Amino acid sequence: MKFYRLEPEVAGGLEPDTLMDRSVSPPQVKRLNYEFDGWSGDGLLESFPCFIVTESLANEIRHLHPTGIELANVEISKSSQFEELYPAQSLPKFMWLKVSGTPGKDDFGISGDYRLVVSEQALNILKSFGLSHCDIADCTSNDQDGSNSKAD
Repeated sequence: MKFYRLEPEVAGGLEPDTLMDRSVSPPQVKRLNYEFDGWSGDGLLESFPCFIVTESLANEIRHLHPTGIELANVEISKSSQFEELYPAQSLPKFMWLKVSGTPGKDDFGISGDYRLVVSEQALNILKSFGLSHCDIADCTSNDQDGSNSKAD
């Protein structure tokens, strides 16, 4: 099975309401509030160390019965910058994509350099919901620890 390393769009950041333990690496998030500064429409977004997906994408992911993830609630908000630049833009509902899998084994995993690694099957679903602003690289069994081989 083929695997791919993804670097999704960063459309904002973690809001102060996010509950996180920064004494471990990577930080362990217990409650997530993602604040948008903008959004280009991709179904998968990130802000280290978290990933979020649109609710419609989350529903498709559930049908895959993937290994290595859990879907959870996320609170989203808009920054003043977002409100100023996009006053009429509404945001869809999002879900937190909590990744716990082993890269190269599970459908979703985190590499040694904290990048998202997904199976080909998972990538196909993610692409169907838009990954225009996501860097995608082939991931061989030797480089799932964090080395880089680009392939869009």
